[in-house]
Amino acid sequence: MRWLYYLLKCLLAGFVAMQMYFVIQIGIWATLDPSSTAFQRAERWRLCGLHWSCPVQSKWVPYDKISNNLKRAVLVSEDDIFFQHMGVRVEDMQKAWAKNSQLNQPGGKSKTALRGGSTITQQLAKNLFLSSEQNYFRKAQELIIAGLLEVMLSKQRMFEIYLNSVEWGEGIFGIGAASQHYYGIKPASLDREQAAALASALPAPKCFDKAQYCRKANIHFPTRQDFILENMDRVALTPTPKPKTR
Repeated sequence: MRWLYYLLKCLLAGFVAMQMYFVIQIGIWATLDPSSTAFQRAERWRLCGLHWSCPVQSKWVPYDKISNNLKRAVLVSEDDIFFQHMGVRVEDMQKAWAKNSQLNQPGGKSKTALRGGSTITQQLAKNLFLSSEQNYFRKAQELIIAGLLEVMLSKQRMFEIYLNSVEWGEGIFGIGAASQHYYGIKPASLDREQAAALASALPAPKCFDKAQYCRKANIHFPTRQDFILENMDRVALTPTPKPKTR
């Protein structure tokens, strides 16, 4: 039994060390901008391997230089109450859990798929640190990192990092590169229609960019764009003040 106890101690120490790495890294990003994310590095390797020259586009844009049209459109598309919740949306996760349970039943389409239920905080946690592998251990780690992000960073800082790191096409990361790639303008100049179009791309950015990736994507971008346009004015860009208690 001694070897089993030693093994458990090693696993626990490794787990704690990993969480401390996440804490330190997130603490640094409170003031310094991330140079890249785990997802960006994986995509760069997929596209370019060991080549120095690589068609990966990314350009950091400060939060106040990004159009409010784009911010509102992204919230409608991905997480309309981002500024109100604490990192997770329990009801959406319950729906996703039920959906996955159906998929994992005999005759289901997938044995490993985890679908839906992710907030912007959870997406950011995944993009910054984790692989694209779909399993419940990775999902649990995603929730831990999401909690750290919510505790250590402001909502605005999280949203700023998200908008500058999320994928918007093959090798296109962040709104600075996306607005230039699709419209040849700066993010501050995006109008409502352009913002809604870019936000509609987020569930399937490679398909939005190149038709060859659309075989696995079940999404109609114009319909999604119309929905975003109709709902942009109802989302808040700041946390809702808590009512004062007497």
